[in-house]
Amino acid sequence: MEDIGVHGRGVGDVAAFYAGRGVLVTGATGLLGKVLVEKLLWAVPNVGNVYMLMRPKRGKTASERLAAIQALPVFDRVRRDCPEQLDKMKMVAGDVGLDKLGIGADDMERIQEVSVVVHCAATLKLDGSLKDALHLNTRGTQRALEVAKTLPHLTVFVHTSTAFCNCDFAELAERVYPPPISPEHMMGCADLVDDVGLEDVTKHLLAPHPNTYTYSKRLAEDLVARQYPDLPVCIVRPSIVCPSWEEPVPGWVDNLNGPVGVMAAAGKGVIRSMYCRADYNAEVIPLDFAVNSTLVAAFRVATSPREPSVPVFNLTSGKWRQATWGEVLDHGRRAGYMYPFEMILWYPDGNIRPSRLSHDVHAFFQHFLPAYFIDFMMFIFRQPRFMVRIYKRIAVGLELLQFFTTRQWVFHNDRFMALWRDMSPADRRLFNFDVTEVKISDYIDRCLLGARQYCLKEDPATIPRQRRLLKVYYAADRLIALLFYGLLAWYVYGLFASAAPAASTGPSPMLADRL
Repeated sequence: MEDIGVHGRGVGDVAAFYAGRGVLVTGATGLLGKVLVEKLLWAVPNVGNVYMLMRPKRGKTASERLAAIQALPVFDRVRRDCPEQLDKMKMVAGDVGLDKLGIGADDMERIQEVSVVVHCAATLKLDGSLKDALHLNTRGTQRALEVAKTLPHLTVFVHTSTAFCNCDFAELAERVYPPPISPEHMMGCADLVDDVGLEDVTKHLLAPHPNTYTYSKRLAEDLVARQYPDLPVCIVRPSIVCPSWEEPVPGWVDNLNGPVGVMAAAGKGVIRSMYCRADYNAEVIPLDFAVNSTLVAAFRVATSPREPSVPVFNLTSGKWRQATWGEVLDHGRRAGYMYPFEMILWYPDGNIRPSRLSHDVHAFFQHFLPAYFIDFMMFIFRQPRFMVRIYKRIAVGLELLQFFTTRQWVFHNDRFMALWRDMSPADRRLFNFDVTEVKISDYIDRCLLGARQYCLKEDPATIPRQRRLLKVYYAADRLIALLFYGLLAWYVYGLFASAAPAASTGPSPMLADRL
C-alpha cells in the first residue's frame, strides 16, 4: 500500500498503523523522546493524540510547559509544514519515580485510548547513584508496565534499553540475558539501606558492570521479559546514540553526552588525550535511525504473530557498516579544522592513546599542569579559579566513556536488519535507518556542526572568522612548542657541558698523591 500524505511522502504500512492511534511516550522531554514525538507528528498526518509524560514544574501550568516544548527548534519543521499537528501533543503530568507514574485520575482516564506505549524515561547519568538508577530505570519500568496493563487497547509496549546492558558478554544476541540478581530483591535492598550504606557496596554489587546505568537497565529488561507473552512487549537496544543523520535536521542534538561531548571538548582544545583503542569498532547509531527503527519495531511486533520469547532488537551497526574509533578521530580532527568552534582554549591537537600509562602521562602534562597554571594566574589576578575543577570533571567523564572505547563487542542484529529488509519502499523513505548509506566523513561533519549550532549556540556564520583565528592559534602553538623544546635542549646541553670539564680534568693533585 502506498498513499500520499499531506507532506507529499508515501505513507506506507508503518504510518498507516499509527493513524488514529493514541501514543504514550515516557521520557518525552529527553533527546530520544522529543525526536520520537516530532517524527510521529510530522510523518503521520492522521496520528491520534500523542501523550507526553512530563513532571510538573512550579510556577508553570501544563499549557505553558507544552507551549515551551512546542517552541523548541526540534519542532521547526512541524510548525512549518503542519502546525495543526501540534494540537495533538498532550501533556500528562506525572513522574516515573511515583506509583502509577504519578498520573492523576483525570489523566488516567484520558490515556485509556492509548494503544502504543514507548517507554524512554531513564536517568542517563553513568556516574549516578545506584539508588537513583534503580528507582528510575528499574522500578520506573515496573511502574510503566503496571500502567500499560490498565490500557484496554494496548497493542505494543516498547521498552528502550541499551545495547551495553549485558556488557560482561563479548558476544551479544538479540535476547534477554538472566540478571545477576533478582530485580525485586535488589530494589528491596535499595529501599532498606540508606544512601551512604548503599554507595559503600555499589562497586561490589555492580561488578562486572561499569556503571549504575547499564546495571539498572539490565534488571529492567528482566522485568519486561517476564510480562511476555501476557503483555505485548518488546525491547529495543540502541548503541551509543549520537546526533541525527538527517531528521529533524542533519546533526540535531541538544546535549553533549557521550562522544559528541568529547568531540566538542577536543575541538575547543580542552581534551588533548584519551584512552582509546583506535582499531576497535565505534558502535554508535544516529538519533533519527534509533527513533525510526523504534517506531518500526513497535509496528512489526504489534502486527505480527507472537514469538516464543520477547522480541529484542539490537539497534547497532553490527555487520552493516563498521567504523573504528581511529576513523572517527581522523575525521573528527579534519572536521574540527574545517568548522572550528568559537572561544577555543587552545589549538585543538589531541590524540587517542592505546596505553593507559601513556594516556595518564599525557593527561598530566597536557590537561592538569596547564589547568593548575591557568588557575594560578587567575589567583594572581584575583579572578575565580575554574580550570582544575573543569578538568577533574572531564577526567571523570572520560573514565566512564573509556570503558566503551577500550573494549570490543560482537552485536548480533539479525532481527534489526530484518526490519529494514521487510519494509516497503514507501516505509523506507519515511522511516529511514539504512546504516549502509552513512558516509562516516559526512556524518562526523554533521555531528560537529550540530553540536556547534544546537548545543553551544554558535552561529554558522562565524566559521570563516574562526578559520582565520585558528591559523593564529596554530602559529602560537608551534612557537610555544619550539620555545619549550629549545629551552629543554639548552638545559640538557648545559648539564652535559658542565659535566664534561669536570670529567676531563681527572682527579685532583692531592687525590693523586694519595693514590
